[in-house]
Parts: sequence; structure tokens; C-alpha cells
Amino acid sequence: MNTRPDFSLILPCCNEESVFDASVQSIVSILYNSRVSFEIVFVDDLSHDATRQLIRKACQKNSFCRYLFHPKNIGRGGAVASGIRLSRGDIVGYMDIDCEVSPVYLPQMISLVRSGKADIVVGKRIYRTSLISIIREVLSLGYKTIITVLFKTHGIDTESGYKVFYKKTFLPVLSAIRSNGWFWDTESIVLSQRKNVRIVEIPVLFMRRFDKKSSVRLVGDSWEYIKNVWELYWRLRTRETP
Repeated sequence: MNTRPDFSLILPCCNEESVFDASVQSIVSILYNSRVSFEIVFVDDLSHDATRQLIRKACQKNSFCRYLFHPKNIGRGGAVASGIRLSRGDIVGYMDIDCEVSPVYLPQMISLVRSGKADIVVGKRIYRTSLISIIREVLSLGYKTIITVLFKTHGIDTESGYKVFYKKTFLPVLSAIRSNGWFWDTESIVLSQRKNVRIVEIPVLFMRRFDKKSSVRLVGDSWEYIKNVWELYWRLRTRETP
């Protein structure tokens, strides 16, 4: 495909065999109906199942698909960053391929960026009521409170992995991000806000999938997140990052 697309969607992947085909079909259907020219960029972060074979198959079948395979696992944030650098669209987005947040929100988010109403659109997650969702929401509220107090983010869902943005505006932020893990999302919003990037949130429904094992480690990732929060806080205080 030689024509530059209007929109690039980054799909970071790691052991997505069980959800891959159905999710890609759903995503492609939504993007086709959006009447925006698009590409999908798969970035595989060293899957150990059949994900890479499925990616190759999808890219052979569809000219709007491209891929990058990491030689080692560097983390979800690093996978997103690799995809952004590889992308060709003026507008770029990313989401989790398990579609716990549906791709149905993408056209609205793209429209907000195209119309100049936002530089970054964040999907603010609304949780479907369940015991697990209540636990997630409590943890998310705790994280959000810490981030709001330390970085004055005004309650933005900084952890959300569902974003669309104007690439040219975001690239200076990308070059300043140090995290390659789950904290990448939070760091990207904190640094964007410091650079006066216009951030808009829209509500999106988060529906936990129970047919796929989560790659999030509650205790380990929570501790890593807190450590990253303090490292970023002190880095910004000492002006290591503009």
C-alpha cells in the first residue's frame, strides 16, 4: 500500500491467539465504516503462542496491515512506542487487541482530532459492575488520586490504554518517555500536559474478558507502578525532562 493513510491504529500483541481473529475482524469492520483511510500496525512483543503466524496471515490477506516483531519482550509501552514510530498516518491511535474496550469509539475519537478539538483523545473507562470491576475501579481511583495530587492531571484516566492523537504533536512527548511497561500510558499523559497538549476525554465502557488471561500482575505491577510514579515525580522536579 503506497498511499499514506489518514489514520494508523497500533495493536500491541503478546500471546493473543485466543482473541486475535475475532478482534481484528471487529476492528476492521468499524474502521471501514468510519470512511477514513487507515492502516493497522501490529507490534508483537515476543509471543509464545501462534500470534505471530496469525499476524503474518492477516498482513498477507490485507494490504492495510503491517507488522513489527520484537526480538525480545520489552513491555506493552515499548510495543506501542515502536508502532507509533512505524506508523504513517497523521492521526495515530492504539488499543488492546482483546477489545475489552470496543473499537466502536474510534471514529468519534478520530473526528475530535481531525476537527482540531483535541490533540489527544483519551478513553475514560467506565466499568461494568462486577466484583472484579469494583476492585479495578477502587485501585484505579487510588492511582488516579496519587497522579492528580503529584502531577495536577485533574482526574484524567492516565492509565487508559485507549487513545487517539495527532502524531506530529505527540512525537516530542514520545521522545521524552522512559517507561516501556504499563506506566507508559500515565507518563505519556503527564508529559503531554506539561507540554500544553490539548487533552479531551470521552467515556468508554470497559468489559473484562474472562476467556483470556490478563498479562497484568496485580501485586508486581502495582509496586512497579508506584516506583515509576516517584521516579517521574523526582525527575520532573529536578527538570531532567522539559
